[in-house]
Amino acid sequence: MIPPGLIISAPASGTGKTTVTLGLLAAWRAAGLAVQPLKSGPDYIDPAFHRAASGRMSVNLDSWAMSAERIAGLIGVAEAADLILAEGSMGLFDGVAQRGEAGTGASADLAALTGWPVVLVLDVSGQAQSAAAVALGFAAMRPEVTLAGVVLNRVASPRHEALVRAGMAAAGITVFGALPRNPGIAVPERHLGLLQAEETPELGRIIAEAGAFVAANIDLAALRAAAGATRLAAGAALPVVPPGQRIALARDAAFSFV
Repeated sequence: MIPPGLIISAPASGTGKTTVTLGLLAAWRAAGLAVQPLKSGPDYIDPAFHRAASGRMSVNLDSWAMSAERIAGLIGVAEAADLILAEGSMGLFDGVAQRGEAGTGASADLAALTGWPVVLVLDVSGQAQSAAAVALGFAAMRPEVTLAGVVLNRVASPRHEALVRAGMAAAGITVFGALPRNPGIAVPERHLGLLQAEETPELGRIIAEAGAFVAANIDLAALRAAAGATRLAAGAALPVVPPGQRIALARDAAFSFV
């Protein structure tokens, strides 16, 4: 049986999706839960971090390149887990211009296909009650995509948090937690995006601190309760037709972007 799931998304890149995802994976793992990580889109960097935090292989789900049947087959990897946690890519509705196999590649397409509610990570630095307008717009954009609530990131002070929460309450948006500014647990980046897991010597410390940080500032029980039943029935994994008779795969200190 496929467990319920959540999608961690955001309005844009750089808001803290990966840090929040890693923190949740580490916190739930420490609590004894088996959480299956997934990644929306073809990104190969984030899944390596997911595996380090959860102890489970993360799988890419790409609605542009994959059919609904193939996605259903890949979701079958979660059958023995307690919960599915999928990390989105870029902003929630960001995809390509032309629809592919099952969507545009946007995280919202994956949410609509699977039925998993979205948790929006909001960088609230430089704003207060106005953050609720952002959340409300995301909640209303596509009726078939459910917004479970938000996690406030980069909160400056208790007063700042109270102001943002007041705006969210007035808009009817659930707040699962508020994360104070903490640059010490940020995953290192470069021009292409995040550094790869194998290139991050302090990864163990970052994941441990992210797990403790998230557990202290997010209502994990409420977040787990917000997970939605998986709409896709797990299918048999579809075989991939080999492109040739022999494939060489390089994976070492010099090349590991796979």
